[in-house]
Amino acid sequence: MLISGLQKLTLLDFPNHVACTIFLKGCNFRCPFCQNKDLVLPEAKTTYYTEEEILDFIEKRKNVLDGVCFTGGEPTLHKDLADLLKKVKMLGLKVKLDTNGYNPDALIDLVNNKLVDYVAMDIKNSFQKYDLTTGIKFVDTSKIQKSIDFLKRGTIPYEFRTTVVKEYHNVSDFIDIAKTLQGASKYYLQKFEDSDTCISRGLHAPTDEEMKNYLNILKTLGINAFIRGED
Repeated sequence: MLISGLQKLTLLDFPNHVACTIFLKGCNFRCPFCQNKDLVLPEAKTTYYTEEEILDFIEKRKNVLDGVCFTGGEPTLHKDLADLLKKVKMLGLKVKLDTNGYNPDALIDLVNNKLVDYVAMDIKNSFQKYDLTTGIKFVDTSKIQKSIDFLKRGTIPYEFRTTVVKEYHNVSDFIDIAKTLQGASKYYLQKFEDSDTCISRGLHAPTDEEMKNYLNILKTLGINAFIRGED
């Protein structure tokens, strides 16, 4: 388990919960707009925490915290993730999992074994542009679809979300995404922000007007959509 970061307190990451966030290193995507390049790129140097250090922190703060968020990178790449989640659950805390959905079998197992209480899944783009948006070739979008279909069954509270980047998203993309997400409980759009921690520099955020236009299109097509921070 490569634990590369700890945010000791967040009131935003886990809806309606006081939580901490654990950052796990490693990802199967290379999204140019990713703001966690040190977690994604294998050659990037990061500080590591031991599992014991993390569990000791959670134990000491369990009377303050309601939950623990696991993000990355892509957490489901870690074969020992389930063991760590079990230990967190034994401390009486709820678990939120951030995932890109490209490892559906792992996601389904974690949920069915009641190791996760909330899932936030990234929808990178319309399926036709997944290769471009994720930075890797030959993305098997059937894996993404399998994760979407599973979450839409309502086994667990969840949300879908897209980081909107001017260079990668347009109206037709959100029309296609709407077709894929019909019946979803919640879908959030969040505006890209450029920073030194991005894998690629020089990308741009959409305008507020563009964001509202995408939102209106989604709502018109029957999607329960929101702009992050405005719901």
